[in-house]
Amino acid sequence: MPAHAPDGDFYVSPVYLAGSTFTGDPALQPLLDQGFHLHHDELANVYVTSPEQHIRLGYLPEGEDTTLWKIAVHSDPFGPPRWLATFDSSTPTELVTAFTTALAHDYAQGHDTYLYGGTGRHRGFQPLVDAGWRTDKGPHLSVSVAPDGLAEMNHVRGALDHQAELSGYQYRWSASGGRDGYRSSWHATFTTHTPSHLIAATATALANPTPVPRYEAEIPKRNLAAAHVTPVPPPVPTPLDVRRATAARARSAGHRALAHTPAKSMATAASRPSAALPTHAARRR
Repeated sequence: MPAHAPDGDFYVSPVYLAGSTFTGDPALQPLLDQGFHLHHDELANVYVTSPEQHIRLGYLPEGEDTTLWKIAVHSDPFGPPRWLATFDSSTPTELVTAFTTALAHDYAQGHDTYLYGGTGRHRGFQPLVDAGWRTDKGPHLSVSVAPDGLAEMNHVRGALDHQAELSGYQYRWSASGGRDGYRSSWHATFTTHTPSHLIAATATALANPTPVPRYEAEIPKRNLAAAHVTPVPPPVPTPLDVRRATAARARSAGHRALAHTPAKSMATAASRPSAALPTHAARRR
């Protein structure tokens, strides 16, 4: 736990306390690598669509609410989404990237598992169970909680209204983390038909203990006391860096020596043979 606010670049763990990097590039890139089309509007919102229009992603920093990411998959490009996943603006970027990477992998395989994959709750929770999260699978609500109590994933059983899910009033799955407060807590949702292997990919990233890089301003202050924060060490200089630094110091030292040598001494020294160079006898003809 840091004694004061950090300054500079840091490694932070667990990831669910690290906050967002506030850049969409890492999560967009897996889809762009599969030939998805990139568009944007005049407000700087970004839209990515598959060539067949079955997958649509919106990165919405100028959206109407705190939802930054909306990922919708359509069985009919002209119909409503079959499923929808959302991540709010404080969600750690690594969690969104894990989801889009798994989605891009499905698309690259040429199958429809991203559209009609299984939706059982067991697979979605398994990475958290394997990581030792406290998991209670009840008849109506299943909950998996991180060891420190600062992140969880929920699954609701029973009938849900599809339109209510798409509108954000209900959701089958949800994940959240961080201490309560602006920017320190985050929330993600997944509707009923979201394939559970995509949710499992997010859960795997959620439980991953590997520290993630953050600039100090990106780390939510309310999460600092509970997070493990380690400064990023400066880069090790290369041999070329060492040679350049040595040469620069030599030039600087020489300049200082000349600047402090009295003019008379310099003139006298110039009139004497150099002590550093050997004297040579005159060559006979």
